[in-house]
Amino acid sequence: MVLFSRKEVKKNMLMHPVSSSDLSSVGYENGTLVIRFNSGGTYQYTGVPLSVYQGLMNAPSHGQYFHAYIKNSYPYTRIG
Repeated sequence: MVLFSRKEVKKNMLMHPVSSSDLSSVGYENGTLVIRFNSGGTYQYTGVPLSVYQGLMNAPSHGQYFHAYIKNSYPYTRIG
């Protein structure tokens, strides 16, 4: 896990609700992906291409896409 200083954390990002048993909402801005989980945690992933965000938002299963293409592929930190 990679940790970031407070000023690098994007806390005011516009979040979009998703219909998923795992993910609650998703936000994306300039390569930074923020995911809020139904379990309560919020995580920030960095270096995420726009195409991966678009794939996540268009996937039939947001949770399966997250586990297959994001979870162990990008640096992240828990921000909430």
